[in-house]
Amino acid sequence: MSRRSARLVAALVAAVVLTIAAACSESGGYDQDDLQRDVDAIRDRGAVGAQARVTLGGEVFVAVSGVADIQSREPVPENGHYRIASTTKTFVATVVLQLVGEGSLSLDDTVAQHLPGVVSGGGHDGSAITIRDLLRHTSGIYDYNLDEEWNPFNALEIFEERRFDHYEPEELVAIAMHHPPIFEPGTARSYSNTNYVLIGMIIEAVTGNPWAEEIRDRIIEPLGLEQTTVGNGPQMPDPHARGYYQFAQGGPLVDATLLDPSAGDAGGAIISTPKDVSRFFSALLGGELLAPEQLAEMQDTVPTEGGRYGLGLGWSPLSCGGGYWRHGGAVPGYLSLEGFNEDGSRGVVLSVSSWRADPVANQAQDEAALELIDNVLCEG
Repeated sequence: MSRRSARLVAALVAAVVLTIAAACSESGGYDQDDLQRDVDAIRDRGAVGAQARVTLGGEVFVAVSGVADIQSREPVPENGHYRIASTTKTFVATVVLQLVGEGSLSLDDTVAQHLPGVVSGGGHDGSAITIRDLLRHTSGIYDYNLDEEWNPFNALEIFEERRFDHYEPEELVAIAMHHPPIFEPGTARSYSNTNYVLIGMIIEAVTGNPWAEEIRDRIIEPLGLEQTTVGNGPQMPDPHARGYYQFAQGGPLVDATLLDPSAGDAGGAIISTPKDVSRFFSALLGGELLAPEQLAEMQDTVPTEGGRYGLGLGWSPLSCGGGYWRHGGAVPGYLSLEGFNEDGSRGVVLSVSSWRADPVANQAQDEAALELIDNVLCEG
């Protein structure tokens, strides 16, 4: 529901990689104490709460820091639910690539083939935009989240008035269609949540089922992700840390836990836990969800600032060489980050339950989060 997921890895990864010292631990590996230290560092840089789960082969470490509620001061629960925001896109892209493997569609199919007339007007041409363009953000379609008249997260007053409003995907796409294309399809890349709203619509057009049902049937149930749901209302399952959002620098932290997730649709409506998200990425990268050909398509990346991006899957460099697979996401109240090695056997999932309007504070918090991922994968 926010472009901050793209900025997280774009603006900071390069700096973090250059500044992290001692890429390999002299103690022989990353452990529970290291994880607690790194999660506490995120709290110390301003986060209300944070939780992380690390998988290193057969070893699993979990750590929490901060509080789940600034009023009660209850501690952050281990394996608490959170809005995974744009990490949803990796789930959605996986379903599309499964459909490709089954022959139900092609990555070279155009939007107009499956959604005739939906992407049109104002210079838009759905017959020139492929499914691959949507998945890779090379469509040139405007991100409806940037429309200041619509966005319910720009000001506290608007948020309180509209936080429980429900939106149909057609409404979100229509907002984007009021803006001209950013560039000709396939000639550049610009992150746009509209792309994945359209992908969700295409999944339904091809299968006859809503994208949420396809994710449930193809990913959630087969992998036993019992704590993962596609948000269809404002509630949050227990246990969870409350999510806090600061609308203006110097303003109060607002409890943004409850909101209607339809504003994110197929680009950001899933609620999960670190355990389930870790299981998903391990299964995806380990070849349980996609055939090798489709996984290779997903990992066929184009350059972005600070990394690379494929089909619903991003890549970032490590200070010790090589890199990791991830997506990440942000929605008012929650930040979602993760990083996994090539086969998914080693990785970390991290949730932070606050987001401030102060860019300096945010940068410090984000740097600590990215340092944690780097430490896990370089030292583990």
